[in-house]
Amino acid sequence: MYNVMDVLSHGLSVARTRVNVLASNLANAETTRTPDGGPYRRKDIVQMAKSSPHSFQNALDRMTLAKPTVAAVVEDQKAPRMVHQPGHPDANTDGFVAYPNINVVTTMTDLMTASRLYEANVSALQTTRQMLRSASQISIRF
Repeated sequence: MYNVMDVLSHGLSVARTRVNVLASNLANAETTRTPDGGPYRRKDIVQMAKSSPHSFQNALDRMTLAKPTVAAVVEDQKAPRMVHQPGHPDANTDGFVAYPNINVVTTMTDLMTASRLYEANVSALQTTRQMLRSASQISIRF
């Protein structure tokens, strides 16, 4: 049971990171100039499952779970969206402004999904904690 709680807590951490990255993307959807120069670049997380080290016997005795982790937060390398705005201070010589390639609708949908995933992990963690409490009360009664 404690292994399940560990996996769920890592899942909460990954979901929180994903929500933060998506919120940053939304907040910068119209940012045409960054300190590095050029428009803001959309960020994505690279998520992976990290298995817990255990012996072969333990693998046979119980279900093994992998912990979700964030391997990296990477910048999207696609070309920016070019919009013709000759009066904009960041316009190039042809009058085009480079905007981040962020689709606000898609990002909002991803943000809602990540938020629901976070809520599901919280609910699963609470249920697991309640099961541990109930199991400990059963052993005390005997």
